[in-house]
Amino acid sequence: MRTVLITGATSGIGEATAQLLARNHFRLILCGRRQDRLHRLQAELKQHTEVITLVFDVRDKKKIDEAITSLPADWKTIDVLINNAGNAHGLAPVQGGDVEDWDAMIDINVKGLLYVSRHIIPGMVERQRGHIINIGSIAGKEVYPNGNIYCASKFAVDALTQGMRLDLNPSGIKVTAIHPGLVETEFSLVRFKGDAERAKSVYRGLEPLHGEDVADLILFALTRPDHVVVADLVVLPRAQASATVVKRQA
Repeated sequence: MRTVLITGATSGIGEATAQLLARNHFRLILCGRRQDRLHRLQAELKQHTEVITLVFDVRDKKKIDEAITSLPADWKTIDVLINNAGNAHGLAPVQGGDVEDWDAMIDINVKGLLYVSRHIIPGMVERQRGHIINIGSIAGKEVYPNGNIYCASKFAVDALTQGMRLDLNPSGIKVTAIHPGLVETEFSLVRFKGDAERAKSVYRGLEPLHGEDVADLILFALTRPDHVVVADLVVLPRAQASATVVKRQA
């Protein structure tokens, strides 16, 4: 039974992935900032598999160090790392952007991914096997107006994933990137700082992806034969053709 560590497990893609992998008998280390949600999810999923939780913000390197170091001995062998934690903050032209929003996106989407990966990868290298799945975005493939820093952070995720694949190839470690288009999660609510009506408008007039759709692809990548790597995957709802071309019903 493989042990999987998932960041950002308390909602959206992370939560859906935890639920699907639990039903498919992976052992889970669920990570997030919201302890109450982690405990609720642990209680729900323990009927299917073994689950433990770690509470930390991926921006906090010290807390990450403390949390991962605290894992019991029989949980320290992590077979799969799913770097799912990420956020968008604001939607503004670069000349009018909020520097605090910029810092949040770079710290969470880029540095947070690196902090967690730096802890897990050495063990995979030592064992000469493992699988890393980084959740990117269509915004890491195409820039769109007012998306500047968020897009830059997701372009960085794409570049880091490619770099990991090259650096870890001698160790036999699989590296996968999944880049979703429009997914209805808390993403837009966070981006628009709690403005629920504006967040809903992002998905109005179309059927977006759901967390479960991306979770299906994660499970697919994890269950390929040992010699097969799903390296780079872009997934869109049918109504979306690119980062900026979307068909909406009246």
